[in-house]
Amino acid sequence: MSAAAKTARSRAAAAAENGGAKIEEGLNLFKSDKFDADVYVKSKCSLNEKEIRQLCSYLLDLKRASAEEMRKSVYANYAAFIRTSKEISDLEGELSSIRNLLSTQATLIHGLAEGVHIDSLKGSESFASKNDLLNLENKEPSDLEKWSVEFPDLLDVLLAERRIDEALTALDEGEHLAAEAKQTKTLDPAMLISLENTIIDRRQKLADQLAEAACQPSTRGAELRAAISALKKLGDGPRAHSLLLNAHYQRYQYSMQSLRPSSTSYGGAYTAALSQLVFSAIAQAACDSLAIFGKETAYTSELVMWATRQTEAFAHLVKRHALASSAAAGGLRAAAECVQIALGHCSLLEARGLALCPVLIKLFRPSVEQALDANLKRIEESTAAMAAADDWVLTYPPMGTRQASSMALQHRLTTSAHRFNLMVQDFFEDVGPLLSMQLGGKMLEGLFQVFNSYVSMLIKALPGSMEEEANFEGSGNKIVRMAENEAQQIALLANASLLADELLPRAAMKVSPLNQANYKDDPRRRHSDRQNRNPEQREWKRRLVISVDRLKDTFCRQHALDLIFTEDGDSHLNADMYLNMDGNVDELEWFPSLIFQELYAKLNRMASIAADMFVGRQRFATLLLMRLTETVILWLSEDQSFWDDIEEGPKPLGPLGLQQFYLDMKFVICFASQGHYLSRNLHRVVNEIISKAMAAFAATGMDPNSVLPEDDWFNDICQEAIDRLSGKPKAMNGDRELNSPTASVSAQSISSVRSHSSS
Repeated sequence: MSAAAKTARSRAAAAAENGGAKIEEGLNLFKSDKFDADVYVKSKCSLNEKEIRQLCSYLLDLKRASAEEMRKSVYANYAAFIRTSKEISDLEGELSSIRNLLSTQATLIHGLAEGVHIDSLKGSESFASKNDLLNLENKEPSDLEKWSVEFPDLLDVLLAERRIDEALTALDEGEHLAAEAKQTKTLDPAMLISLENTIIDRRQKLADQLAEAACQPSTRGAELRAAISALKKLGDGPRAHSLLLNAHYQRYQYSMQSLRPSSTSYGGAYTAALSQLVFSAIAQAACDSLAIFGKETAYTSELVMWATRQTEAFAHLVKRHALASSAAAGGLRAAAECVQIALGHCSLLEARGLALCPVLIKLFRPSVEQALDANLKRIEESTAAMAAADDWVLTYPPMGTRQASSMALQHRLTTSAHRFNLMVQDFFEDVGPLLSMQLGGKMLEGLFQVFNSYVSMLIKALPGSMEEEANFEGSGNKIVRMAENEAQQIALLANASLLADELLPRAAMKVSPLNQANYKDDPRRRHSDRQNRNPEQREWKRRLVISVDRLKDTFCRQHALDLIFTEDGDSHLNADMYLNMDGNVDELEWFPSLIFQELYAKLNRMASIAADMFVGRQRFATLLLMRLTETVILWLSEDQSFWDDIEEGPKPLGPLGLQQFYLDMKFVICFASQGHYLSRNLHRVVNEIISKAMAAFAATGMDPNSVLPEDDWFNDICQEAIDRLSGKPKAMNGDRELNSPTASVSAQSISSVRSHSSS
């Protein structure tokens, strides 16, 4: 023994001695003559109510943890558990057979030993007297002996006539009498062995006869259940249960021979017929298994595994003969109908404890996803074909379509957007039966990609955007008809915004988990749920809006560039238009610069067009005009070459240039405010631009406030400009005449006006 082992043993011995001493010391309390059991128990049971509650809570937690651990262990080893249960059942049957065989051999050996003993006695003793021999010869056989001789013939008759119940009763009676005769030794050993062998042989014949009957296709209903029940009574339960399941399998396989699918057959009809056969067989098998074998784990587990295999085989047949062709062709409605029919029949088994729908969903999902993808691809291609010939004119839906059936859905779109919307509405009608497959996320994502592709085509329809937008995902090399004028270009935005804001989210509500039917009598609850709709759909709608913003940004950028630059690339908005005013103008008519007049005119035209196109959605039109105005002003704010010239030369910014620049910025503020598209951001950027210009003027050594009239003067000129550009008649007020756009105002008169305004 090693030194470490010896050390460990010595430590263990010491610990044992110490532990023994402690126990001995603890027992001294009980040896005392003054020991009071009641006092001792009360001292150890002094838990208060809180401690008792904590102890109960602790025990409940242990119970739940134990149950959860048991559940996980069962699920983790379910297949092994089932396999082991079946092996145990098979082993029990084999042990029973071995027991019978050993009993037979023991009886035979006992009989042989007795026979040898009798022979030896005969050899060692003298023969009995003749009277004794005569008595033996004349002795009548007992009733048991007579019965044992007739018993094999009785069993053969019962087996031949297939009188199963009587045969079972006779076998049970024979086993009982044989056991009793063996115990009381009332039968000759040879006759007892013969009787036992007869019972074993006839029992096996009956079992084979019952198994053969169960395998016959003609054996049905009560006859099948009787045969399986009899076989179970014979002690061969595992074999009986397997034969029961196989009998139901063979029965529906035979019925399926008349079901011949062809490429031209209707998939829904084939699925319905096949579902009826398969799931009816599973349901009947489950019913028979429960009636004969009860809820014993080994048999219910075998039933579940068998039903799962039949469901998988059914799913493969449906995929091959119904789903495959529909999925490849994008026939989402046909695929959805097949799935709905199959799941409808399968769900009926749940009442019998068989939840097989997840098996079907898992196997059908790839085909359904293929059908979804093909359907979405068809929407994209059909819409692209319409976009190639779209005249970009808003119209109401064609009469006779589903969209035109309700006056509440009378929205104006161009032809390609109408086609897109109609196909999307049909798409969501078709996917309704597929909600149980948890494909809502994939549906929404696929539809977003198709919409994003359509927005890319709308972007390509804007003049000058072909090169920039050609690389957007989904746009490819599709040919799109160009939107040549402002009305057509705004119609592009009307398409995208109406689809993203109203039509697509309304259609997507069909796949929402909220059941609107439950809220008809509770408007407040309905409103609350509408505000707190599925987060997945809220995120989806947000992405739609972002996609529309791509189109809006491209639209505003293109129109801003058209305003700022000429066809030759020269800029209409440069520093020279302000730097060259001082010293070169004798008489000046104060009016906003031409580019800002054109900006106002463009915005005015677009506002008029948008008022007609965005009926009921004026906010979108306002945001569009706000975005366009911001785009032009932000370009001016970020044009470094413009500000380099203003701040550093070639010549300094003079009083007239500052006044004109200030007037232009005030003009932007004025018309944006009156048009209700003056955003905080636009107001902030304009003020920053004015501050930069005044700082550049102050750098020359002059006070900008000394040369700028009061704001009222600028406001009057801005209003006069708006009225003239809008075609309104000029005011005849004498006070306004001095400040009218037609008045010739010099630098000196400006100062006088400012003084007059101050007074």
